[in-house]
Amino acid sequence: MLKVGLTGGIGAGKSEVSRLLVECGAVLIDADRIAREVVAPGTAGLAAVVEAFGEDVLAEDGGLDRPKLGSIVFADPEKLAVLNSIVHPLVGARSRELEEAAAEDAVVVHDVPLLTENGLAPLYDLVIVVDAAPATQLDRLVRLRGMTEQDARARMAAQATREQRREIADVVIDNDVPLEELRRRVKEVWADLARRAHESH
Repeated sequence: MLKVGLTGGIGAGKSEVSRLLVECGAVLIDADRIAREVVAPGTAGLAAVVEAFGEDVLAEDGGLDRPKLGSIVFADPEKLAVLNSIVHPLVGARSRELEEAAAEDAVVVHDVPLLTENGLAPLYDLVIVVDAAPATQLDRLVRLRGMTEQDARARMAAQATREQRREIADVVIDNDVPLEELRRRVKEVWADLARRAHESH
């Protein structure tokens, strides 16, 4: 099995690359999606969050009111640490389950937005960074995600720099290109990943 960490700045097109890798045959473990699953209604994760933060963080449908919880934790580092201490171990355990269920010669791609910021590169056999020029990122965030330019710039500034991401990359996928070109590049990268996974098996 080959464990690959996939990361990239906001708006760099990481989800497009992960989708293309799945098309090629990768097993995708999406940290953000798992983080939502472990606090879904009826889970022990949600019960622990409510115990820590009170009933106010529940929406009317019994699910987590994310904007409400976000406004509490992002203003207070201690509260954020409490939330992380609940969610991170659950995400880690679920990620390991998914990884263990994959075939021995699988290429398992972990989609981790803050891989660079949290110093997680050593956990993977190989790190892929999806890279795009800041102007491209900004355009995508404003045009495709409806953010204001100010919000988009603030989100980009809160992340690692392009240089920091490139420093930890084993493979850089340039996403300042048309989709066809991106698809061709991902296929090239996939061929290499599949060969490595087969050799390590």
